[in-house]
Amino acid sequence: MTEIIPAMDLIDGRCVRLAQGDFSRKTVYAGDPAETATRFAEVGVRRMHMVDLDGAKTGSPANLAVLERVAKTPGLLVDFGGGVRTMENVRDVLSAGASLVSIGSIAQREPETFARMVEAFGPDRFLLGADARDEKITINGWKTDTDVPVLAFLRRFADLGLKDAFVTDVSRDGMMTGPALGLYRQIRGALNEIRLIASGGVRSMADVDELASIGCAGVIIGKAFYEGGISLKEVSEYAGKAYSTLS
Repeated sequence: MTEIIPAMDLIDGRCVRLAQGDFSRKTVYAGDPAETATRFAEVGVRRMHMVDLDGAKTGSPANLAVLERVAKTPGLLVDFGGGVRTMENVRDVLSAGASLVSIGSIAQREPETFARMVEAFGPDRFLLGADARDEKITINGWKTDTDVPVLAFLRRFADLGLKDAFVTDVSRDGMMTGPALGLYRQIRGALNEIRLIASGGVRSMADVDELASIGCAGVIIGKAFYEGGISLKEVSEYAGKAYSTLS
């Protein structure tokens, strides 16, 4: 079964969503992040994907206190990224309670630095993030396009022993236009050794079912949760957990 992984993007300690990574197209959602995480955990979710947008902007994690609180949620694992650029950043994120550290742009900009991180902490402590536009890697908050194909990027780091990667089609992120099924089929066909997590565009549980049929190990979902496209009851039923009084 494909794992459902709610996204929690953070600005100033609050849950937000951006449209295509654009800070000027920001929606702030009510609710304390730790309380939101608890609601997900109670319906069977076992993992959260946290993105420190402040950290991504400033170059160093800025919402570690929020991570600490969310990571204390019983039965919930957290992967956390945003502004992680140094060994010290990795240590801080892991010390704050993250199970996995999400790394994206620095793996492209400074592959040797990332390789040293993997050697120091182990490949099982990292989630490789591949942001793509037209099947090519884009970095620096999706502001800088490269000519590096997504497949080549993933293959390079699979050779270092990394097993987990999420791929975001940036043209779909926050738009609820459906996931990039063709791209994910291509990756699954070429890289069986990668546990592929889809990200971007998911609108409904029907999209989750399609991604499962492709063989995606997980799917990161953001806006569809916060704006009602997918309900906690649907997640509960998918996880095989009795739905409580949550709504």
